[in-house]
Amino acid sequence: MSTTEKKNTGLWQFVKFLIVGGIGAIIQLIVVNVLYFLMRDWKEPLPLFLAKLFNETVMGEGNSNWGYVLPFFISNLAANTYQYIQNKKTTFKVEAPGWCFVVYMVVLVILIFVATWLQGILNHLFLSTGIPFFQKLAPTLAVIFAGAIYTLVMFPLEKFVLFKKRA
Repeated sequence: MSTTEKKNTGLWQFVKFLIVGGIGAIIQLIVVNVLYFLMRDWKEPLPLFLAKLFNETVMGEGNSNWGYVLPFFISNLAANTYQYIQNKKTTFKVEAPGWCFVVYMVVLVILIFVATWLQGILNHLFLSTGIPFFQKLAPTLAVIFAGAIYTLVMFPLEKFVLFKKRA
């Protein structure tokens, strides 16, 4: 097996995927923390269909609003859009047709809702501990834990479906 072939193996691609994901995580952490603190006083209620998913029972009292949910959603979108572009160019080295980006975005929006919901739960959990360390790092810790979902879904999706070498 040549050096080039070794670098295109699934293991090496997974390592590169994790590196790109790490850079995406840094982007996400910066964006979520900045937006979280800029928007925390924005108490506009969510539309009914979102309010059912992101309710105060799940998210914590006073957190079923745009100022709480939107930072998690925007940070996920920014980080994962970067990761799609970077993984396409460097990890899998393919020219993917336009439909791949559409499929990616549909799956991404679903994952963002799931991860945003999970991040809200985790953030609320960390804030309610009463432990200053967890309270100060609550949004950061929530992003890290919820981020594992992306790796479990996106690596197989990208490797075996979206960025699969086509004849």
